[in-house]
Amino acid sequence: MSDPSTTFKKAPKRKPMRGKSVSVSPEMRQAYTDLIKEREKKEETYGRHLPQDPPRGR
Repeated sequence: MSDPSTTFKKAPKRKPMRGKSVSVSPEMRQAYTDLIKEREKKEETYGRHLPQDPPRGR
């Protein structure tokens, strides 16, 4: 069996990874914002047609 003092040791802390920065053209950025707005609009329209939950009483 393993030595009990090494079995439940804490893992060493990892250094946080830096995020990547990507440069995109203004046209690509505009297309991305349009895509996000369109998706939000679709989600809102979809949510509007869902049946509402009745209030829960005791």
